[in-house]
Amino acid sequence: MTQNLKAALLATGLMMTPVAGVADTADGAALNAMNWDQVVDLAKGGEVNWFLWGGSDNINQYVTEFVGGILKDKYDITLNRVGLSDTVEAVNIVLGEKEAGVLDSGSVDMIWINGENFRTMKQGDLAYCGYTDILPNNALVDWNNPAIANDFGVPVEGCEVPWSKSQFAFAYDTARTENPPRSIPELIDWVKANPGKFTYPAPPDFNGSVFVRHVFYHAAGGVENLLGDFDQARFDEVSAKTWAILNNLEPYLWREGKTYPASISAMEQLYANSEVDLTFNYEPAGVGLNIENGVFPPTTQGYGLTDGTIGNTNYTIIPFNSPNKAAALVLQNVLLSGEAQHQKALPTVWGAAPAIEVSRTSDDVQAKFAKIVKHPNVVPAEELAKAALPELQASWISAIEKGWLANVGQ
Repeated sequence: MTQNLKAALLATGLMMTPVAGVADTADGAALNAMNWDQVVDLAKGGEVNWFLWGGSDNINQYVTEFVGGILKDKYDITLNRVGLSDTVEAVNIVLGEKEAGVLDSGSVDMIWINGENFRTMKQGDLAYCGYTDILPNNALVDWNNPAIANDFGVPVEGCEVPWSKSQFAFAYDTARTENPPRSIPELIDWVKANPGKFTYPAPPDFNGSVFVRHVFYHAAGGVENLLGDFDQARFDEVSAKTWAILNNLEPYLWREGKTYPASISAMEQLYANSEVDLTFNYEPAGVGLNIENGVFPPTTQGYGLTDGTIGNTNYTIIPFNSPNKAAALVLQNVLLSGEAQHQKALPTVWGAAPAIEVSRTSDDVQAKFAKIVKHPNVVPAEELAKAALPELQASWISAIEKGWLANVGQ
């Protein structure tokens, strides 16, 4: 590891010390040849450094206490949760380590990831691949589903494991907003009619970026006109319309668009303080949690759009140079279990939609899922799914984010 990289990791608090021991000696090829019992034995007594977005207290608690508890109690594995503000931070660590020749003793054992970050890792040979059949709970995953087998259009091909499904949704306070906008065209008109009462996080914030993509879909005349490989001529045409729409809205945004919230948490706080009247999130269940935690007013109601909202699957990935791959595999298997998927589906825990096929779990787990009572103010996943929009291939998303920064954010 170069001194510059080491200094950067220390400065960001992301420098982790890999565990020395037997787990460090098992490379990917050796692990792929083992059976599950051998993997578990190899992982016992070790640790795993999981880098993931840390902006949600309930997710952090679920990971540290529930998942970490299972790892420690059942497998004697210590889980180190490393919070990130942006997933690309962890990807850049792995990339920097590869460039510095750190090929088997990296700092990162697992990353919560999807989209363009997955594309970067797969294309850059930064991912450990070919192991998914080793995981016993891989049997619960429907790899025949294109929405699972492809991550933003990039074939997974055994290089990551699904964790949750999500779909974008809006929310408003019924006590102060009578008729919220129900489509992107209505939203554009609503923002102009209600100056100062809307904003969105600045891309590349995940939620800000997906909001911009909804406007991009609208400017294109529908997502069906954007599917497939990146088309520069088509991008130039649609992006010009998109930037014009967003720039025309700026004077009507919160603080006249002179600044944007840095994160979804910051925007949700603006909503909670009644500074803006609408909020949104890629995780609709957050509405219920924010109400129960006293952050949002109890009159907050989630809803979808008549012209659809974007949905996708998120995953976990193991870097090629993780020194604790066996422990990371055990962690992934725990995350795929019916018990862990049920726990995070509980509205009081997270409310995340499962990435597994619940029908493939035990009768006991299926019964527990059937008893889940959704928060009444959260828009039902079944309702959102009726108007689900696909994600674009990762190359489109990267271009949209860069284009927003150059043409709107500046």
